[in-house]
Amino acid sequence: NFAQIFQDEIFMKSFWNTIEYALMTVLPTLVLSLLLAVLLNNKLKGIAIFRTAIYFPYIASIVAVGAVWNMLFQPDFGPVNEFLKFIGIANPPRWVVDVNWAMVAISIVSIWKYMGYYMIVYLAALQGISSSLYEAASIDGANGWQKLRYITIPMLTPTTFFVLIMLTIQCFKVFDLVYVMTGGGPGNATKTLVNYIYEKAFTSWQLGPASAGAIILFAVVLVITLVQFAGEKKWSQDLM
Repeated sequence: NFAQIFQDEIFMKSFWNTIEYALMTVLPTLVLSLLLAVLLNNKLKGIAIFRTAIYFPYIASIVAVGAVWNMLFQPDFGPVNEFLKFIGIANPPRWVVDVNWAMVAISIVSIWKYMGYYMIVYLAALQGISSSLYEAASIDGANGWQKLRYITIPMLTPTTFFVLIMLTIQCFKVFDLVYVMTGGGPGNATKTLVNYIYEKAFTSWQLGPASAGAIILFAVVLVITLVQFAGEKKWSQDLM
């Protein structure tokens, strides 16, 4: 079974598509979540409304999200391309029907959907940082960027590690968003490992290769997680 799937071009394509998806979504989601949390950690009038609005996509139905974004990305008359034409881009991308842009479109939707959840995680961590640290930094003349770099980011190291692990696992097991938006197409351009396993198991009924693919997926996530554990330990030691 392992020999069979490693000789399968579709499996290898799915594997690299999954890596590409992870590279395109993990870091942007993490950074945007952190920035949004920092911005929304202030006591401003109506701040709860903004927090709720950003968090809402996370609890929205994945089917509804995929359907709405497919309409937004519609290549001929979709609002996204109409806006791009309005600002002077004569030939905007064809998004989910283009092999070069379909994964980009899925990544954009994924970032938009999940950054609200991780923003909440970061908000909880930010509210646990003592305000005396920022007051002492202000007395020493630190500006906003220096406070973020030398206080906020180091204090958020455990949270960042958690977010990084969860995002990585989430990216490698992505299925529903791809299934709803592109079905793995066009031309297998967005087929991921889980899509491959699903099709092998429940469409072709080749349970042996499907099981082998699942074990490979587990092994890849395990290796990446162990590497991240080692990196987090070294990072924590350097900060101390």
